[in-house]
Formats: sequence, C-alpha cells, structure tokens
Amino acid sequence: MRIIPIILSGGAGTRLWPLSRATYPKQFLNLYSTELTLIQETCRRVKEPGFFPPIIICNAEHRFIVAEQLRQINIESPTIILEPVGRNTAPALTIAALYVKEAYGENAVMLAMPSDHIIKDSEKFLSAVRNGIGQAEKGSLVSFGIKPTHPEIAYGYINNGEIIDKERGISITAGFVEKPDLETAKEYVRSGNYSWNSGILLFSAKTYLSEIKKFKPEIIDLCIESIAKKVNDMDFIRLDEKSFAKLPSVSVDYAVMEYTKKGVTINIDCGWSDIGSWDSLWDMLDKDKNGNVVIGKANLMDTGNSYVRSDGATINMLGVDNLIVVSTKDAILVANKNMVQDLKALVEKIRKTDAELADSHTKVYRPWGYYESIDEGGRYKVKHINVKPGEKLSLQMHHHRSEHWIVVRGTAKVYLDGKEYFLSENRSFYVPMGAKHSLENPGKINLDLIEIQVGAYLGEDDIIRFEDRYNRINQLKP
Repeated sequence: MRIIPIILSGGAGTRLWPLSRATYPKQFLNLYSTELTLIQETCRRVKEPGFFPPIIICNAEHRFIVAEQLRQINIESPTIILEPVGRNTAPALTIAALYVKEAYGENAVMLAMPSDHIIKDSEKFLSAVRNGIGQAEKGSLVSFGIKPTHPEIAYGYINNGEIIDKERGISITAGFVEKPDLETAKEYVRSGNYSWNSGILLFSAKTYLSEIKKFKPEIIDLCIESIAKKVNDMDFIRLDEKSFAKLPSVSVDYAVMEYTKKGVTINIDCGWSDIGSWDSLWDMLDKDKNGNVVIGKANLMDTGNSYVRSDGATINMLGVDNLIVVSTKDAILVANKNMVQDLKALVEKIRKTDAELADSHTKVYRPWGYYESIDEGGRYKVKHINVKPGEKLSLQMHHHRSEHWIVVRGTAKVYLDGKEYFLSENRSFYVPMGAKHSLENPGKINLDLIEIQVGAYLGEDDIIRFEDRYNRINQLKP
C-alpha cells in the first residue's frame, strides 16, 4: 500500500512575527534547519518508498512560492490545489479526499500533515505511520499523539482510551480537548492518559468522506461543487471561488474527530513541535552554555535563556534574561519569552496603523523572482528587482508613477509601447507614466536592477496588466 501525503499549507503564522508574515508565512522559512524550509522538510520527510508525490493545499497567493520551494528539493509531479480563501482544515481535507478518490480510488490511504511542524526523528515518525496503515485500511481515522514533556496550554490534547494493539501502540481515541488551562494541563500530564494532538492524521478517502458527510454534509456538498468547477491554471488546480467561499471555516477536529466513533491514536516520541511561538522554537534549538539561541550577528554579555536573531544589524544585549529579540530589515521585536502567546494581539494592533508592516516583508516574492524595498519618501520609492533567467514581468502600465531602471547585473530585455530594447550592466532606462511596458531576463544569470519610482501614488495596486504568462491579468496577485 502506497500512501498519498496531503500537505496543508494555509497558515499565516503571526505568532512568529516579524519573521513570519501573511505574504510569506513560517512554512516557507528556514527556522529549524539552515538548509531547508519547514515545508521542504515536510515534503522531504515523505519522499520515501511507499509514498506517492504529495498533494499540497495552499493559499492561491502562495502558489509560486510553493512550486519553487518544491522544485528546489526535486519533488517531482506534485499536485498543488489552490484555496481561493482560507477555510481551515476540514474543507481542505475534504477537497483532498475528493481529489484522491477520483485520482487513486476511494480506498487510497492519505497522510494529512501541516506544512509547518518540526519532527526531529523522521524514522520514528515514518515507522508509526506504517504501523497505522492497517487501521486506516480497516476504516479507522488514525491520529498521532505526542507524549507530553510538560503541561502545555498552547496544544490540544487527545484522551487515550483502551489499547487495541499493544505491539504497535494503538489505542481507541476516547476524546479530544482543545487547549486546556494550566491546572487542567498539569492533571493531564500527571494522569498519563493524555497526549498532545499533533494534527497529523491517517485515513482512507472513503472513511473520511463518509464521516464528513455524516457530521457536516454542507461541507462535502460545497466541496463537491467547488472541485467539479475547478480550473487547471498552469501547474495548479484552482478551485471554484464562489462555492468554496460559502464553506464554514472549521477545523477537522471540530468537524469530524470530536464526533467520530472510528478514531484511534498512535502515540509517538519523535521530537515533534508545531513551533507556534518563539518560545517553542527556542525550546527546539541547540543553545549555548547560557541557554541562548543566537542566529546572525550579536554580542551577548550576562544574558541567558534568550532567542536572538538578526537579519542585518548587530544585536547587543547586556544583563537581560528570558527575552525574544528578532530584528528584520523593517521591524524589531523585543518580548518577554513568557508572553509570546500574546504576540498575535500585538500584530493586530500593528495592523490597524500599518497593515503592510504587519503582513508583508520588505522582500516580496513573485513568480518571476522578487523585489525588495530599499528606501521610500513622499513621492519616490526605490526597489531592488531580481528576475530569474528566462522569466518575464507582465505587460503593464501605471496611472500615477513613472519608473527609472538601472541594470547592475545581467541583461534586460525591455518592452515599451511596442518597441524592444536591450540593456547591459550600468545602462539605464526611463518608463514614462501611462506607457505600456514589460521587463524580461533573456540571459542565463539572474537580472538585478534598481528601480526608482516617482509619482503622486506608489501603491502596488497601481498596475493594469495587459499580458501575463502567470495568468494575473488585472489581478493584484503574486
């Protein structure tokens, strides 16, 4: 039996702000490994014999980031399904199960995993998955529980019932509990009958669809409609927005797992964490003799038990303890490590006055490469633009700004009002306001240029697209 991995990549990860933001959330970041992002680690984990290529369910705005990160680790023939809007895990898994039923048959076994979790011991995890295949084939919904190391109030818990397979560590799922208070969590740990809910599930498409139809028939009906009206967009499957938007936003735990009588649990000790906050990330990483995790440039004296990360400026700390200090190019976070669960509220406060700072990095990824804001004033903005070899920006125009481009590396092919121009290094080009223009990298190396925008309005929504190889005509989409 080969397993179909379902990778859920819809989260925003605001509790890891300012590193994780809505336009580039934590699953796309190197938080644990210096070489792989979290979604790359998740996909690499199941790039093993016995697994089909993964199915990724992701936000439509992240589609090119997902595709590029999978390409970087040689994941061949992934299926990428785009959610028009976020509707939590129950609709996402229903869509995945309907797709799997059509492509592989209703008895196919699916392994549903969040894209942004850490698992230190992949062999133990895969062994537990293989131990659960028989139960999934028999019609069970298999949950993977994590043996708790401390009373944690940020995780849900699974109540472990009667053991039905001692050799494989399988028990009846007696119930789910959402994020208890501290005293209740302490009692759960003392009892030995509860495990953390990892959010990882194993089941057949037939079983899941039967249970979601039983408990939430409105979800399966709308998902059937949305997938029936899907559109193939390049290498992506774009769900019907009108029907998908009508779906309730509900987790699979609330929709199915709390009601089903078919749940079983396999408990594993594999070094798991959902790294939902800065303190949980600190807890997972190697520390110096003073309990500090330091990434980037920093000087620490009489400082302990802190997470310190800089993407540029040198951080200098003296005589402090138990802090989270994160510095990016446009934001600095200094927080008590014991209060990082409240970071989401801080981000909401920031969003009210500066939505761009709350949700977007200075570096913004596009299917053709990326741009990075360097400086900005009342009527000007300066960007670094990087275009990958063979890629091309849309044919577009702006109502409120002109642009001046300076090539610093590579060769640029410029289209302006029906004419073509080639620019080499140290050459510049002027794009008047209202002119139809585009930019292409015809070379074999990355194209880097500096763009200077001048005008009364410099927002990213001042773009009218006429032609676009990425199907973004008149849409402000990545």
